[in-house]
Amino acid sequence: MAALLAGALAIKSAAIAQTAPPPESAAPTADNAVMLTVFLKHDQSRPLNELNAQLEKQGYYKSFPPAGVEVVSWYVMMGVGQVVTLRLPASRLREVNRIIEDSAWGPYRTEFYPTYDYKAVGMARHDKAAGN
Repeated sequence: MAALLAGALAIKSAAIAQTAPPPESAAPTADNAVMLTVFLKHDQSRPLNELNAQLEKQGYYKSFPPAGVEVVSWYVMMGVGQVVTLRLPASRLREVNRIIEDSAWGPYRTEFYPTYDYKAVGMARHDKAAGN
């Protein structure tokens, strides 16, 4: 019985730790940074001005991207919507997800992809194969 109670308390403690807000001063470093590519697929059944009005009303433009999260790229993909790649500390992943859920859903359907920068490796392999 004591082991069961200890296990339940450990699970509850872990759940509480996961819901604690990340420190605002967290910055991406080599050992904690992740990149996240977010597809914001716009609702093509509605006109753009209507989508933008809803995004404004939901606070999207004010809250995304959050301070301290680096925008690596932000493109419009015609016929799809927007594609944003962010670099952030792993501890802030939940925060970014919640901002999207709270402020972008409706005008956008979302997809999230963890990504990493492969350019230097890919170019080095290309150069080596080309004899450079």
